[in-house]
Amino acid sequence: MTVYIIARFKIHDRAGYDRYEKNFFEVFEPYGGTMLSVDEEPTILQGEFDFTRSVLLEFPSAEQAMAWMTSPEYQEIAKHRLEASIGNAIMVKKLETGELQEHLAK
Repeated sequence: MTVYIIARFKIHDRAGYDRYEKNFFEVFEPYGGTMLSVDEEPTILQGEFDFTRSVLLEFPSAEQAMAWMTSPEYQEIAKHRLEASIGNAIMVKKLETGELQEHLAK
């Protein structure tokens, strides 16, 4: 089942974050992920948004997403992101055909 990772970050050390980005794709691509969006100027539709970057990733499965996030290669570069920013991330499942109607009927 397709999943999405939605993340938002407040970057306080751009040079450190750049170290994270430098090797990001070589670590990301082997796990079947697709970068759908990276936005530093999102349109705020409701509430407050005091982050400097939002990211939307897609993976064919939760297992692939977790394999990427927990891989030694990702952990090695993620330390730069953790030092250079604060943020949060969630993983959500894609609705399959018919699931929306089922969900709304509950």
